[in-house]
Amino acid sequence: MQLIRTDLNIDFLGKRKIALAFSAVLLIIAIISLIPSVRGLNFGIDFTGGTLVQMHFKETTKVADIRTSLKTVGYEKSMIQTFGNDNEILVRVQNRENEKSSDISSSILEAVQTTFGKDNVEMRRVEFVGPQVGEELTQSGIYAVLWSMIAILLYVTFRFQFRYALGANAALFHDVTLVMGVFAITGKEFTLPIIAAVLTVIGYSLNDTIVVFDRIRENLDANKRRKTQLTELDVVNSSINQTLSRTLMTSLTTMLVVVALFLLGGEILKDFAFALIVGILVGTYSSIFVASPVMLSLEGRFQSNSEEIRKAVESQP
Repeated sequence: MQLIRTDLNIDFLGKRKIALAFSAVLLIIAIISLIPSVRGLNFGIDFTGGTLVQMHFKETTKVADIRTSLKTVGYEKSMIQTFGNDNEILVRVQNRENEKSSDISSSILEAVQTTFGKDNVEMRRVEFVGPQVGEELTQSGIYAVLWSMIAILLYVTFRFQFRYALGANAALFHDVTLVMGVFAITGKEFTLPIIAAVLTVIGYSLNDTIVVFDRIRENLDANKRRKTQLTELDVVNSSINQTLSRTLMTSLTTMLVVVALFLLGGEILKDFAFALIVGILVGTYSSIFVASPVMLSLEGRFQSNSEEIRKAVESQP
């Protein structure tokens, strides 16, 4: 079944300046939102350290009322939010010096039971992460993203050319920044599973980009052999059209699974699935409107050096 015609000739690259300007605006908004003094990411206790307490209320309770009850035990500045529904409440607090998580959870439970009734509140879970562990996890998360992008730069340079690698990494930077920007703007909690989602988005976006680049390389080689008068822009545009069906079908089938995970996977997986949904959307967009235009803008640059590196590697026994 062919959902998209094979003879499509959409002028994607004719819109590249508009698309790049649109992407630049989105990136500026995302980067500004990531500045802590403006908005910043809502880091979970995986990164900040502290104690998280989840409670279940049999009756719907307002967050403001819970904060008032916690004021009696000195935790009025803690972060309080609903978790899935209005009856599930998360309380996240920073541990004071020499303060144990067991003491914090007991104080919080006692305070809310005093206010709302002992039979109305049930403790579901307590989690603790020390500040040193949080700092190490932050560094590890940053290194994971950076090293993956460096490895991709080397891989694409070897397989294609350096300008292709720059185009691929530009698309990946675009995707990662927008995903994190969406989390900053929406205020969703940024935790370790979200780092895993970001790395998954990098792999997904790169896969889409490599498929397009591979078709571009094949068509450029064929164009040289046939000695046609097609420009590189025409070849790249044609290659994007040829792979469009595969790109959209892959995105659609992946999106169906991720949306199902978002709707049915429970609260623990909801933010992870949300990050993947955003990543698939921006990744599909960037493989067409970011990676190829950036690569094309570098036509004639870096080509000789990257070809020499590739030939030298291939000549090794």
